Amino acid sequence: MSNFTLSLIDGNFENNDAFELLSALVDAKIRFHEKKISASHNEEDIKMRERRIQKLQLDMMNIQESLKGKNNLNVSAVVTVE
Repeated sequence: MSNFTLSLIDGNFENNDAFELLSALVDAKIRFHEKKISASHNEEDIKMRERRIQKLQLDMMNIQESLKGKNNLNVSAVVTVE
């Protein structure tokens, strides 16, 4: 398999749009972990995923706080597969 890069987000967004877009990405990742937790019987794996969900939720609160008072934001998100 060859390496590739996927540019998910690359642009200037108004505050609300930036938060909505980032929230959707984080929500998708949280749902991914929740689905894995539901299917797992490994307590260690479940605890790791619960910690990851808590970290993602905290990150979103921090992002929301840092966006306050800003109008337009340059947002980029790149995924690299190696």
